[in-house]
Amino acid sequence: MALPLLPTTIAGSLPKPAWLAEPEKLWAPWKLEGRALEEGKRDAVRLVLSLQEKAGIDIVTDGEQTRRHFVNGYMEKLEGIDFKNLKTVRIRNRYDANVPQVVGPVTRPAPVHSEDVRFLRSATTHAIKFTLPGPMTMVDTLHDEHYGSREKLAMAFAGILNQEARELAALGVDVIQFDEPAFNVYFDEVRDWGIAALERARAGLTCKTAVHICYGYGIEANITWKKSLGNEWRQYEQTFPLLARSSIDQVSLECANSRVPIDLIALLEGKDVLVGSIDVATTRVETPEEVAKVIREALKHVPRDRLYPCTNCGMVPLPRDVAAGKLSALGAGAALVREELV
Repeated sequence: MALPLLPTTIAGSLPKPAWLAEPEKLWAPWKLEGRALEEGKRDAVRLVLSLQEKAGIDIVTDGEQTRRHFVNGYMEKLEGIDFKNLKTVRIRNRYDANVPQVVGPVTRPAPVHSEDVRFLRSATTHAIKFTLPGPMTMVDTLHDEHYGSREKLAMAFAGILNQEARELAALGVDVIQFDEPAFNVYFDEVRDWGIAALERARAGLTCKTAVHICYGYGIEANITWKKSLGNEWRQYEQTFPLLARSSIDQVSLECANSRVPIDLIALLEGKDVLVGSIDVATTRVETPEEVAKVIREALKHVPRDRLYPCTNCGMVPLPRDVAAGKLSALGAGAALVREELV
């Protein structure tokens, strides 16, 4: 389907309705059960699709309404992972969390998101993006008692993700995005095996593929971490040249209200750049002109036909009315710049 100049999209998640899960909370438990839960998830997807379409978002997602968490929502469907006996580990060298343990070979007994995608594809005429956790970020969100190697575990996950991604592409997904916030932390591992695991996850896909790398949700642990990064956040400088040489089509990154030097995006030559133009770490709603300003700055370093205005990260922890306002600002800001260019 044809896309306009500067097509808009989002990083992935949106807030869930209060009747489905506790608002403004990561990993919030479901409030429904059984058939009512399945119906509730579908209704929530309809709501977020309507929200995105009315805001002028061109490539929409399901808002991750069918998953409690962007990583565990996938891993809980795999075998070889124990979700009952949790282990406390440090997540991305930033905060402690109780996480599941790998206790045997990880396998995927059945497709995880095929039914979700069938519904999503039937519910909108827009281009659709579906998000999956990246292999390195999956490794960093659990405790390994079986493989004894982060690389071996990542490659096992990558093979599973590739099976899933191929099935979802065949069902009509236009963009499959792998979320890899861990790429902003473990730079040596990204170089040594992280890119290779990502390549394995996307191997053979004919739809567009993206990787999302950001500085995290707007939660306290991430905000505190950002304060320690100094006046310039140059983490992307180590990762972008590696991604520029990869087969990934698109890179989603954080720019709005951040200390990322905007010229770093020039390191992604040849890639579509999903420029984060909405700050998810604040409840203040941007104006369309503020969004347009970020886009104009990005256009100094990225060809217009490769720039996609986007959000910095997922918006699941935000109030629903705030997320709605930010989506509208994103659509309106992109429209402003689009009119200038045309």
